[in-house]
Amino acid sequence: MARPHRLSDTEPSLDHPEAIRQHRKQQLVLGYRIFGALRWGSLGDGHISARDPIHTDHYWVSRYGVSFARMTIDDLVLVTPDGTTANGEQEAINPAAHLIHWPIHEARPDIVAAAHTHTPWGTPFSAQKRMVEPITQEACAFVDDHSIFDDEEVDIVTLDGGKRIAAALGSNRAVIMRNHGHLTVGASVDEAIGWYVMFERVAEACVKAGESAQPISLEAARRAKESVGPPEAGWHIFQWLVSTYLD
Repeated sequence: MARPHRLSDTEPSLDHPEAIRQHRKQQLVLGYRIFGALRWGSLGDGHISARDPIHTDHYWVSRYGVSFARMTIDDLVLVTPDGTTANGEQEAINPAAHLIHWPIHEARPDIVAAAHTHTPWGTPFSAQKRMVEPITQEACAFVDDHSIFDDEEVDIVTLDGGKRIAAALGSNRAVIMRNHGHLTVGASVDEAIGWYVMFERVAEACVKAGESAQPISLEAARRAKESVGPPEAGWHIFQWLVSTYLD
């Protein structure tokens, strides 16, 4: 079988929707396994979603209770707009996954995937309720491209809460959910995961450097973003993560 060509560096262009679905599911499993390799989600927290290319108002997410490190394609479930799975199960997913992810997919038809879990640096950084400043090269990827969800609903238990997250995210690639952690999106699973892991590194630098950090100018940061922040950069980060942790 010939290797599919890419229209961009984010997701292969395949001839059949079923092939695209299979590819997205494969990448979704790799995304979960990367999180597992990084020891994220070990308390059952977090979720990564991927839009279904056939039923575009549906998305794939992990079945609840499965270790991220042991995720397989058989552990993925297709979720409908009302929060049930396509086979009718209602208790198969983490409820917060639907409350957070479905409003984002609905509000952002341009994205394929969204990623969120609770991490050693993204979570404490979110408690500081501040934007990322361009204090590192990686931080420049999020210049003009992230926002803050400043809300008391830290445990998302309502669909309204998810809609407010989607509104706060806007057209950005990342949103900092106050006292909760960060969330990233992308035009492919690869891109969303790449940005998520990069943002964790940025959050670590921000927490460690504290108020003594000296940011570069906004003009210089925007120039740096041209090389560290295009969509294909997120895709390439994902490839490095796969080769580092999963090969």
